[in-house]
Amino acid sequence: MKADYEEHGAILIARCMMQIKAKFDTDEVLNFIQQCDINQGLKKFGDDGKDAVDEELRQILLRDCFTPEFVKDMTASERKKAQSAMMLLAEKQFEKTIKGRLVYRGDGTREWLSQEDTASPTALQEAIITTCVIDAHEGRDVMMLDVPIYTRITGMMVQILIDMAPEYCKYVVLENGKRVIYVRVLRAIHGMLQSSLLFYNQFRSDLEAKGFVFNPYDPCVANKVVDEKQQTIRFHVDDLMSSHMDPKRKDTQISWNDFGFLGEKKLKIRMDDYVKNMLEDFPIKFNEDSKQETPAGNDLLQAGKGNLLSAEYRQVFHTTVARGLDVSERACFDIHPTITILASRV
Repeated sequence: MKADYEEHGAILIARCMMQIKAKFDTDEVLNFIQQCDINQGLKKFGDDGKDAVDEELRQILLRDCFTPEFVKDMTASERKKAQSAMMLLAEKQFEKTIKGRLVYRGDGTREWLSQEDTASPTALQEAIITTCVIDAHEGRDVMMLDVPIYTRITGMMVQILIDMAPEYCKYVVLENGKRVIYVRVLRAIHGMLQSSLLFYNQFRSDLEAKGFVFNPYDPCVANKVVDEKQQTIRFHVDDLMSSHMDPKRKDTQISWNDFGFLGEKKLKIRMDDYVKNMLEDFPIKFNEDSKQETPAGNDLLQAGKGNLLSAEYRQVFHTTVARGLDVSERACFDIHPTITILASRV
């Protein structure tokens, strides 16, 4: 087989080949993580695979990632565009444990999504915070919205899901003799490609048709003067926020409600759940009663004297610092100096 590559692609492939060759030229083991679908995975991993599937579905239910839908309440278009969910199983390299991951079959959306449709801009963090400050200062009413996306639970996952949540049993329908549960996605699931079409191309054209003018510096922020007051809409991936002084404005054909974090001309940004998840995922557990006066110890700027981290703990360090960077940029500015030092060590 002969293939032609552009210069950038050729250099990238060559580098990957050299890195793989370098691994083979040493005594170090080269490990490729192989993912299996649920049928292959259960045969290969046995009870450990079943436990991994249970754990993944349990945390998805716990975090309200989707909610079941009656087929009779869905339109023909919604049913047609509902892609199947797929459970993948893989063995984690260092822990030697089995990991399950529920994936949205985004490849099926290629039927109505072009490559350009899957590369959508999102609102800048600075734009979201700035417009929220304006909302708070002017005392605007704020609305949040998620555009619905549907997926199909099929195969043996139907029975596993019913065993965990018996209330899902009444949502089961038969399609071609096989049991199916339709669910509406509430949180992002790996593999989705729809956000571009729903939240940018289509939504932008709809807003412009209604007279909204998009910000020249951020293509995901739009404004319109309504009843001599400004209405602002901004959207980020699958989340949308709109604000106006009058809570009865329904230009986007949806009802308004109080978002609840604006008051007394103040904007409050909290990431409690995010930080809690960081602590839960960190291998070292901390005493809930222990507290520190500052985010870092007095020796933060001193060079470390310990041994280099193992590959496993190096990955934990990189991941935790990256997540801490998100927190320091958005909600906890007091930890920014500490995170900056830690990031320089990465």
